[in-house]
Amino acid sequence: MTPTLDIIHRDDMIVVVNKSSGMLSVPGRGPLNQVSVVQYLLQLVPGCINQPSVHRLDMDTSGLMVLALTADGHRHLSNQFQARNVEKTYEALLAGDVKGDEGSIELPFRLDPDRRPHQIYDPVHGKIGVTRWRVLARTPGFTRVEFIPLTGRTHQLRVHAAHPLGLHCPIVDDRLYGSGTLPGKLKLHARRLVFDHPGSGARLAFECTPPF
Repeated sequence: MTPTLDIIHRDDMIVVVNKSSGMLSVPGRGPLNQVSVVQYLLQLVPGCINQPSVHRLDMDTSGLMVLALTADGHRHLSNQFQARNVEKTYEALLAGDVKGDEGSIELPFRLDPDRRPHQIYDPVHGKIGVTRWRVLARTPGFTRVEFIPLTGRTHQLRVHAAHPLGLHCPIVDDRLYGSGTLPGKLKLHARRLVFDHPGSGARLAFECTPPF
């Protein structure tokens, strides 16, 4: 595996990367699922801790990720994510005409154990996911939307986009909740990431334009 990774920022404690759609954030099960952001980083940065990831993006989601190079950096960043001190903004292209221009979605959902990793709406046993959204642009048959997740449920934005109680417009090329069929095509991008540097404490903001 020849290391190739789009590094946006790197210093002694952290690395910020622009993950491509179709790449795993961390290694998966089996020899065919080892190519990931983490594996590339371990090859590119000698001395990096073995478990640098502090958050993940779905395999088919592109965009910004921050990873820790040191144990102290990992602890500080993990605490920020747990305390919801990290600001995340996503951009997506949805199939259909979204009703309204902005709003908030609150839907309870959980894993469907018979169709892993598919998530299903469950008002009784599901955990609430909260997302703010606003329309950025409209073209015939499509709506470009900005998402700001206030919680971090698995597949939250994908479920909130597709479900009839959400926006009822799946993200384009979503293989689980829409009509997508191929990996690496999902039109969902982590566009902006804001957090405190674990060393200096400075508030850092990174932006990366969607590839779609």
